[in-house]
Amino acid sequence: MTDETTLQIPGMPGGFFPWWVVLLQGIIALILGIFFLTSPYMTLLVVVTFLGAYWFVSGIFALVSIGVDKTNAGLKALVGILGIILGILILAYPYYSAFVVPFVFVIMVGVWALIIGGIHMYQAFTGGGWAIGILGFISVIFGLILLIQPYIATLALPFVLGILGIVFGFAAIIGSFMIRSRQKAA
Repeated sequence: MTDETTLQIPGMPGGFFPWWVVLLQGIIALILGIFFLTSPYMTLLVVVTFLGAYWFVSGIFALVSIGVDKTNAGLKALVGILGIILGILILAYPYYSAFVVPFVFVIMVGVWALIIGGIHMYQAFTGGGWAIGILGFISVIFGLILLIQPYIATLALPFVLGILGIVFGFAAIIGSFMIRSRQKAA
């Protein structure tokens, strides 16, 4: 352990973030949340444009990495070509992409919710308990709502992201100071 108190994050390489990184993430989430609530569609346009630029650059790096390391060359080429194509499309049509990208995201979340809900309901009927069955039922209802009304869900997405950004931003800021206070106590 270093002299700096850190937060353990499951699944992260090394598993730790210093307190100031959590604070920075909280501040960024809070700012994005405020922007999503005050100017939702302009903020979504900016975020999707940054996503397009990221996919474009990431695609180039994926293709370049084939020259350095030939393992999984086919997968790297596929990811690289798709990243470049998606990046170019988003950057060429930012206004259209500001609706299409969230729309596809809503559809993916809806399908995911149906699958997870079905798995939870199956687990409930095979002895997993009624609580997991209720969670599965709620997940299926959520997925159906998203898939039945994907346009409305897409239009509401910036507001949902704004609320989540503010809530998680405050939580991360408070958590970072709790981590820091443990450092001073130690």
